[in-house]
Amino acid sequence: MPVWMSGASRASEASGENTRHALAQLQRLRELEQRTREASARAAPVFEKRGQLLPRERVGLLLDPGAPFLELSTMAGYRLDHDDDARTVPGGGMVCGIGWVSGVRVLLVADDAGIDAGAMQPMGIEKFQRAQQIALDNKLPFVHLVESAGANLFNYRVQDFIHGGANFYNLARLSAAGIPVIAVVHGSSTAGGAYMPGLSDYVVMVRGRAKAFLAGPPLLKAATGEIATDEELGGAELHASTTGLSEYLAEDDAHAIGMARELVAALGWNRAAPPRADTGPAPLLDPEELLGLFGPDQKKPVDMREVIARLTDGSEFLEFKAGYGPATVCGHGSLLGRRVGFLANNGPLDPSGATKAVHFIQACCQAGVPLVFLQNTTGFMVGRQSEREGMIKHGAKMIQAVANATVPKITVLCNASFGAGNYGMCGRSFGPSFVFSWPTSRTGVMGAEQAAGTMVSVTEAGWRRRGKAVDTAALAAMREQLIDTFERQTPAFYTSGLLLDDGVIDPRDTRRVLATVLGVCEDARTRALRPIQFAVARP
Repeated sequence: MPVWMSGASRASEASGENTRHALAQLQRLRELEQRTREASARAAPVFEKRGQLLPRERVGLLLDPGAPFLELSTMAGYRLDHDDDARTVPGGGMVCGIGWVSGVRVLLVADDAGIDAGAMQPMGIEKFQRAQQIALDNKLPFVHLVESAGANLFNYRVQDFIHGGANFYNLARLSAAGIPVIAVVHGSSTAGGAYMPGLSDYVVMVRGRAKAFLAGPPLLKAATGEIATDEELGGAELHASTTGLSEYLAEDDAHAIGMARELVAALGWNRAAPPRADTGPAPLLDPEELLGLFGPDQKKPVDMREVIARLTDGSEFLEFKAGYGPATVCGHGSLLGRRVGFLANNGPLDPSGATKAVHFIQACCQAGVPLVFLQNTTGFMVGRQSEREGMIKHGAKMIQAVANATVPKITVLCNASFGAGNYGMCGRSFGPSFVFSWPTSRTGVMGAEQAAGTMVSVTEAGWRRRGKAVDTAALAAMREQLIDTFERQTPAFYTSGLLLDDGVIDPRDTRRVLATVLGVCEDARTRALRPIQFAVARP
């Protein structure tokens, strides 16, 4: 397979400026993630007094030592919990990711009880449900480390109550699909949260700390006047000996985690489809150079083959129809031994490029080759010539191909992701198995300047039609307001905070992240489940 010969210069002034820009964004990402960890860690004295481990300590103890852990959606809720960027604490109140437990790849969610006692946050609901969907789609055992105060009644929103019901619906679907659901209850699991263990196939509870009841003492007293203690209503010993809600009774957090690890091992999950080792030669071109390819100006052209060659084994890339529709790059490569079809953008999606992409997508589906979309697009081509060449119908064919592709689809937003190009290149709404963003990427219906210019022109034309005098000051104010609105919503941190991706990643980690999720998808395709009519019911 041909090796791509790079034309990019790491020593150039532009590369240096781009690298500094990318590193500044990465530093900001790490600062925000660290802020969340520190917010949780401030509860350490309380946890220590209760004889408990902090949530992230529980996660670390559950995962296999030295095994990779791909944390997901770390920016969930960014600037939604607090509009002040200096005070926002992203993460959605939970830790979520794909990792290894007793040699088994699992989807892990841990309530972060160090932040607001683990109370459910609006984007935490969406993050939890996205994790459930990933587990269902990829046949991953679902392990939930439970300790949550439930709904935050001080910030009650009826829509969160309604949407939150899907948490329980999805648990039932996972179990019925033949995917084991394991709950380790470290503390409170009250009201609707009681159905977390209630809808799990296996439950471990910590003696003296775990609590599960539909109404805690304050609500019980307010509703019925009855007075009872936590333990009387739903302590771990009660559920292990009387109600049957818990199969295993642990003495402390560490003991409970050990029981969960033993349980995962006992399921024999890998006997039918043991995961294979990821092997393949490193790229010949340095992945460090990915930082220097994109700057703050999304309009500056970048040859996306430079990106592909820093991801693939041996920097090899077999380009498909290189001379036809060249603004759309398609071709074959390998990532740690896994065959992949790449689609990327060296300009807008034009009729020829869209037609080529359709051919390539269908050919990859025929061969069973997963697709990786590397987004760097300002959208579909517009203009008289493009319309005459059938941009609408050719773009529609591409959208049909992407929507109905039968192989795993992984999307990375590398730079610009604007307009219907986001759709044609398999954005979030087109059902990619996973989608990640680079911190310098930007997403929107169009650029801020174009949006503002469009609306100003429309408004001005409307005034003239009605015979109204044109107020240039008002138009200028409108323009500035629109630019601010679009600019505020396009950065990767903002869109990731809305769960429009599965996480913001360091460009230098892209090869590793892609190999990880491709492995998840490959395991899912080879694993046979034993679905049952209903979820496993408790006695």
